[in-house]
Amino acid sequence: MRRAATLFASAVLSVGVATWAGCNTDKSLSTEDREVASLREVTAAFQDFNAAKTAGWSSEITPCMTDPAGGMGFHYGNTNLIDSTLRVEDPELLLYEPDATGAKHLVAVEYIVPYTAHARSAAPPVLFGQPLKQVDAFQLWGLHVWVWKDNPSGLFADWNPTVSCGSAANVTTMTMRPPLK
Repeated sequence: MRRAATLFASAVLSVGVATWAGCNTDKSLSTEDREVASLREVTAAFQDFNAAKTAGWSSEITPCMTDPAGGMGFHYGNTNLIDSTLRVEDPELLLYEPDATGAKHLVAVEYIVPYTAHARSAAPPVLFGQPLKQVDAFQLWGLHVWVWKDNPSGLFADWNPTVSCGSAANVTTMTMRPPLK
């Protein structure tokens, strides 16, 4: 009986893993959906903030950021990834929202390319079929992907109206508006 239960559990687990892994290769999904599924897969372990720090996302790039349009949270960077290359599986920044106890929860990622690696005057880099936006305040191109917290403003919006810095001691209010022409 125990052997049958073990075999059944193994079969169910195998089917579940194959089904889950198949999400990334399912031809019925759009390229964007497959890329987002892949991103979720590679960042799942970083729900644990300490795991992200151990894996290299240990530099606090910004304090917790808010704007009248919403919040972004804390930006933690893996400085080894900040260059001219964009790869779905290697986001340069992980964004964490603090809760009431100060614990940080992964809500999004951000892909960035400094203007020094891709000139501001050039056509924007593209990832997920989305052009990166100019972020003059930081002299870079950027693209947010709200892969771990729903964003009513959209998957690729800069700000999320449901993200809050709460009582985080380290908060920056910032307005990221396009430069005046």
